[in-house]
Amino acid sequence: MYADLLIHSAQLMATLRGYSDGPACGEGMSEIGLIEDGAVAIREGKIVAVGTTEEVRAGGWAGPDTRQISALGKVVTPGFVDPHTHVLYAGSRENELSLKLKGVPYLEILKQGGGILSTVRSTKLATDEEIKAQTSRRLRTMLSMGTTTVEAKSGYGLMVDEELRALRLIHELDGEQAVDLVPTFMGAHAVPSGYSEEEFTNYIVDVMLPQVAAEDLAEFCDVFCEPGVFSLESSERILVKAKELNFKLKMHADELASAGGAELAAKLGVISADHLLQASDEGIAALARQGVIAVLLPATSFNLAKNSYARAREMIRAGVPVALATDSNPGSSPTESMPLVITLACLYLRLTPEEALAGCTINAAHAIGRANQVGSLEVGKQGDVLILDIPNLNYLPYHFGSNPVETVIKRGKVVWGG
Repeated sequence: MYADLLIHSAQLMATLRGYSDGPACGEGMSEIGLIEDGAVAIREGKIVAVGTTEEVRAGGWAGPDTRQISALGKVVTPGFVDPHTHVLYAGSRENELSLKLKGVPYLEILKQGGGILSTVRSTKLATDEEIKAQTSRRLRTMLSMGTTTVEAKSGYGLMVDEELRALRLIHELDGEQAVDLVPTFMGAHAVPSGYSEEEFTNYIVDVMLPQVAAEDLAEFCDVFCEPGVFSLESSERILVKAKELNFKLKMHADELASAGGAELAAKLGVISADHLLQASDEGIAALARQGVIAVLLPATSFNLAKNSYARAREMIRAGVPVALATDSNPGSSPTESMPLVITLACLYLRLTPEEALAGCTINAAHAIGRANQVGSLEVGKQGDVLILDIPNLNYLPYHFGSNPVETVIKRGKVVWGG
């Protein structure tokens, strides 16, 4: 049997192989399975051969109808995986930029009816078609920049009907465009006006979670665990109930204050704890002990301009598996660019290019329960591959502000460039 697609002659190919059973940690984040003069063959959407060009050709995969693409002088990687986004919404919030520049804190903007609550209003007023059209444009931008799998949260509905609507739209979009979407329920994104935190927590636990579970609309449940939003106690109540209903768990933790979010994430055994700018030493140690993935969001820190970033180096030394995400959202991180995130991770989180690549491929795949399908170039996995028009891996974070992606392959099909 011949391959449908053969990518060959890559200057360098980063396979990220060997981490399908568990994320890369510590020094393993630098061991990314590099192959010089690399090649990958794909048949019926799945990878069937990986190795040097000579090895793959010797396997007899190239037939008369095989499409062959030369990656001579270029770098080949797995498709990027974005494990934390709020990509489904309507409207935008550029009007808040002037407030940020004047030093108004986010929680104050939220109290004034801005922030998340502003997007909640815009999204509620938009039609399904308007929401899908705006979100599709963002997903297309993500795809053009190499992202082939995206976690997508609800959370701009807050009331049960709007949250269910958002999750249904995520499912529709998953089947209507090339990027794979992984749905997360995040009704616990903000406390709407007219509710106390306790009242809204009760509403999430008693009303929203059971209905989302009944319709099987989300794989994960996430909570914005932060003083002034959802306390440790409220967050634990929500996540314990979610686990009872067979959701996998995520947390926004210790973004604005060191408040025990990382410790709670470890206690509950969530798959990932995200943000973690203010995580304590004890919290980092707890995450390492429990194998919780730290999903770090340097574009958010960059955009908030507080010169405060998660302590990625300490996390890696402690043995915490680190992943990277855009946090694509209309307020704190209005970007779809994983290449930008890689640059920021190297400059401000002090990751090496190898670690950053592991963070947005195999470790990101683990953070959304997809490491058996995507995140590395290995036989049997989905044929999601990037050809980057760069001479070496260091060039990826070095040359910022442009798109290094020449070709995006999704399930063995060229879906952008090429």
